[in-house]
Amino acid sequence: MTSRIKAYTGAQIHDGHALHTDHTLLLSKTHGCRIVPDHELPQECEVVTLQGGVITPGFVDLQVNGGGGVLFNDDPTVATLRVIASAHEGLGTAALLPTLITDTPAKTRAAIDAVADAIAEGVRGIVGLHLEGPHLSLARKGAHDGTLIRPMADDDLALLIAAAERLPNLMVTIAPEIVTLDQIERLAEAGVILSLGHSDADRATCHAAFDAGVRCVTHLFNAMSQLGSREPGLVGATLEREDVYAGLIADAVHVHPASMAIALAAKPRSDRVFLVTDAMAPAGSAIDRFVLSGREVFRKDGRLTLSDGTLAGADLDMATALAVMTGQVGDPVEKAIARATSTPAALLRDTGGVGRLDASTRWVNYLPPADAGHAVTMRLCAD
Repeated sequence: MTSRIKAYTGAQIHDGHALHTDHTLLLSKTHGCRIVPDHELPQECEVVTLQGGVITPGFVDLQVNGGGGVLFNDDPTVATLRVIASAHEGLGTAALLPTLITDTPAKTRAAIDAVADAIAEGVRGIVGLHLEGPHLSLARKGAHDGTLIRPMADDDLALLIAAAERLPNLMVTIAPEIVTLDQIERLAEAGVILSLGHSDADRATCHAAFDAGVRCVTHLFNAMSQLGSREPGLVGATLEREDVYAGLIADAVHVHPASMAIALAAKPRSDRVFLVTDAMAPAGSAIDRFVLSGREVFRKDGRLTLSDGTLAGADLDMATALAVMTGQVGDPVEKAIARATSTPAALLRDTGGVGRLDASTRWVNYLPPADAGHAVTMRLCAD
């Protein structure tokens, strides 16, 4: 018996790296997906004609604090991860790093255990863990609990090295003025994906950390030393480096679209800027408030803020971020989609095939035309 093949025509197709026109996507359970020219359409397939738009791989999000009404920090368990992963799958995300922001050592250990167990149990979408803190700068703590921020001790270093052995991907956000170069080198050697963020460090300190093994920067522009006339800070150091990746919260709230465009123009390898949602509990839900580290966060007009107006994560999904990048920043569609798929996947130690369309793919996203009025992606499935 031959496998049933669905053929999706009438849309552009992005394979994670490049955009294809006048091509068809063939999708089946046994053969995954193939991209073929329109004139090579097999006779035995079921044809689905789309009215414009773009077919993409599932999104890859390296910074997800919550979703479906729950936060990972509140209850770092497999059950919580299932809710978060399901909420983001509904928003088009195929792979994510659940993110634990600054918390107690006990919570950190629980988060590591929960992610390891979730991966062992096959929870779809969970590909590792992002620990955002607690080894950060008090001066740039943002919504993090300052009472829990601290330097990295020997026990912390040992825990992270052991976690990197257990997890396929472990990303850790640190401030280079808090973590020593020796600690950075040892973590990098252990396979930890190190990222600078929530830092007030100067340019020289940031460059030293990059040279020691840091590969990434967490939410560029936000909670970090800024580009100034006499001191370039972490923003300036990031834009100077070809080898450094940078996450970007493209909601036009955390960063002005003009600042995003300037950063892309300035960075030698602008293709290493990728999109993150920094999503909190409201993602994929209708809730309008939640509690973060004992403080109430309010959801209004696309913002998540504490009572004093401090931003506390983002009310964002990847499809919306792409719309901001293409519609307000002026990023070409081909580059913007790569920032949500293959570029973040390239940072991962173990990609599991995410971020691209190939024989291992079983479902993909469809972004309808902008005038269709759809706010989120629609998932295309193999029968």
